[in-house]
Amino acid sequence: MTRWERLLGGLLLGWGLTALPAFAATMIEVYRDPSCGCCKAWIAYLQANGFAPVVHQETAMAAVKARLGVPDPAASCHTAVVGGYVIEGHVPVEDIRRLLADHPRARGLAAPGMPMGSPGMEMGPPQRYDVVLIEPDGSTRHFATHGPAS
Repeated sequence: MTRWERLLGGLLLGWGLTALPAFAATMIEVYRDPSCGCCKAWIAYLQANGFAPVVHQETAMAAVKARLGVPDPAASCHTAVVGGYVIEGHVPVEDIRRLLADHPRARGLAAPGMPMGSPGMEMGPPQRYDVVLIEPDGSTRHFATHGPAS
């Protein structure tokens, strides 16, 4: 916390307030199928890590993915939008934060498929998986690798 944030926090407490919207969690829109359980787990993971999900229940997820420019090989179950980027599947928050900080020219990130051990998919033995950057033309390239070493 910076000196300015501590000073502002003290002023807010003095006025009987506890926070300002400027210090709120990062808003992220999440589109998910109502019947999907792993989506709920990923949303809870986002909340626990400083994001404020706005959840949209969608039964036509293929149409959502097409509208947001998610290429078929990058597809997973849920799709999110944050900071003008699409986030497809079980992408870890450290990758989302890196994307938002680096601000590359890209459509967004994807963790294709539903890799075991990824956030929201902790129900089985963890596997090694890649997160890819979705380029403006829909191609993908490596962004990060997660999970146990092979």
